[in-house]
Amino acid sequence: MKKLFTTLLILTGIYSATFAQTKNTAEFGVNVGFNTARVSYSENSQTSDYTSGFNLGVSGEYYFSDRWGIKGKLIYDQKGWGNGYISIDNGANAGTVIDGVNFHLNYLTIPVMADWHFGRHRNWYLNFGPYVGVLLNSKESSNSGVNISEAFNTTDFGLDLGVGVKFPISNKVKLFIEADGQSGIASIFKDTDGGNVQNVRSSINIGFLFPIK
Repeated sequence: MKKLFTTLLILTGIYSATFAQTKNTAEFGVNVGFNTARVSYSENSQTSDYTSGFNLGVSGEYYFSDRWGIKGKLIYDQKGWGNGYISIDNGANAGTVIDGVNFHLNYLTIPVMADWHFGRHRNWYLNFGPYVGVLLNSKESSNSGVNISEAFNTTDFGLDLGVGVKFPISNKVKLFIEADGQSGIASIFKDTDGGNVQNVRSSINIGFLFPIK
């Protein structure tokens, strides 16, 4: 039905130069973004303080019509939270609690999303879908010597939602600006004591798109 609708639009000439660009079968993109991240605790809905980071990503989208496509991304994604604590359980400093610790979790995040294009020239888009994240490394700011990597699951699962706008620069390049959010549905910790601790991340991104005919 969507293909029929697109065909009717073509036949009736309801086109603009921008739409003509968006009817390409695929698009490749690169971007960089600024992240703010925290964690939430499912048991009592409490949230942590924020920490900041960045992301670097590549994307590919296949268009089913002028309005709908499926988009996949591969992102180096900095997450974590601020103003936490570390409890030392063994050694000479056993029983010591260190407050004001910032945690940095670096993931390789892979979202797969439906992408809805809207607006007069289809230059706005809304994408939504699941993601999986693979933990690359974890760090904390106190230099306590505690190996925090043992506490975290190596994979993270959740939902991704983003909205953006594209600006054609030429027939071969578009600039885009995007606001994106991720909310985890799996716990980042191996031992959660009855409640899930989940990643929450927001970002503002800028990048370039390269249509593939």
